[in-house]
Amino acid sequence: MNRRLFIQNFSLLTTGMVVSLNTEAFSQLQRGNTIKGRVTSGKNGLANVMVSDGYSLVLTDKKGNYKIKTNTEATSIWLSTPAGYEFPTKASIASHYHVLGSRNEYNFELKKLKKDDHHHHFIIWADPQIKNKKDVAQMMESAVPDVQELVATMGADPLIHGIGVGDLVWDNHALFADYNAAVEKMNIPFFQALGNHDMDYRMGGDETSDRTFKEIYGPTYYSFNRGKAHYVVLDNVRYLGREREYDGFISENQLVWLQKDLELVPKDQLLIINLHIPVYNSVKNNADFYALLAGYKNVHIMSGHTHYNANHIQDGIYEHNHGTVCGAWWTGPICSDGTPRGYGVYEVSGNELKWYYKSTGKDKQEQMSIYVDQLTNQTRLIANVWNWDPEWKVVYFLDDKPMGVLEQQKGFDPLALKLYLGDQLPVGRTFAEPQKMDHLFVAHFPPSLKKVSVLVTDRFGNEYRKETMI
Repeated sequence: MNRRLFIQNFSLLTTGMVVSLNTEAFSQLQRGNTIKGRVTSGKNGLANVMVSDGYSLVLTDKKGNYKIKTNTEATSIWLSTPAGYEFPTKASIASHYHVLGSRNEYNFELKKLKKDDHHHHFIIWADPQIKNKKDVAQMMESAVPDVQELVATMGADPLIHGIGVGDLVWDNHALFADYNAAVEKMNIPFFQALGNHDMDYRMGGDETSDRTFKEIYGPTYYSFNRGKAHYVVLDNVRYLGREREYDGFISENQLVWLQKDLELVPKDQLLIINLHIPVYNSVKNNADFYALLAGYKNVHIMSGHTHYNANHIQDGIYEHNHGTVCGAWWTGPICSDGTPRGYGVYEVSGNELKWYYKSTGKDKQEQMSIYVDQLTNQTRLIANVWNWDPEWKVVYFLDDKPMGVLEQQKGFDPLALKLYLGDQLPVGRTFAEPQKMDHLFVAHFPPSLKKVSVLVTDRFGNEYRKETMI
């Protein structure tokens, strides 16, 4: 081999060595398998704080020290923020983790809350799903101010946090920055779950589809605590390796980790699980998931994805499938089932949970739409009670005379039909179509009557009334 060729080959070899030094594998080699650190508040170590790499988990000792053997697939180390402490954030985005690199030690510093957290609130943002700057403008001009106004009604320094249950953006990952800007303006701690439109395509299989998301938001499954509530965030979107093809599935790694996490949670504690795709009808291995929840008495699942609002109760587990921040993909004021654009508002008191659906730009008393139309020889009333569940009561009055319970039917919201039905509507995003739902209530009566009103009572005894002249 001549000298010039030798130098060229050596140069290529050393260049490859330099590149390899920057790989994740090299970082793992440098740091070893065991990570240690300390969880503190001020000068004091915090005992019994859970620290995890998403595979194993450990509790800190009485001085706040932890030591954990990390999995070779782990990309971060994080703590499950204990009750009584502030959520670590950066510009209001949850920051409860460290990205694993070549170091062997990662410490966490927590600040104690100034007030008792047994009473607190949280909101669920499902599917902001911004595709372009026009969508961003709508989000900033409507949804963000609505949350700001809500928070302002709760007094000074309220304990409230938010959880985005996926599809933060719509395949355009450059807009994560705009979503983050919205979170910063709302000025409350915000946690994020991965949605199918938040994934990386054309980068391999499911194991690489969350790379960008992790770079911005950290782990895709984790837990945290506030008061007597234990929160879990999961990734239940499985990328199938072909662009935009996915299904609802909770990976074995997550199920194993979740079992370990729940072993630390008392059976009577309020358990709030957050993810993107509805579990009850769209997650293929939901039986394995439900098996882990056996014995827990107070479980609520928060999901999105569908662009309509629905509540499902199964074996004592309550799943809230939320109407979306974007409605029907920012094309109109309502979702495909007639539910207005909006989000869920939840109040935690001890281990009890109360909630309502907050329509963007509307008062919290707005909990239904009513429609009256004239048929051939009678008048028809349709009431769409967006957040209905079987514990709600829906009655009606004709010319102020009580008529009893309205008949529940499955059907389409009249405004949704007007705005979204057909291949020409809505303009620009014609794929949006009306969605049939079960929170519709109907009555027929003589055309001679002049006034109709509907009174609904939710499961907490709150009454909402709406009336119209015919």
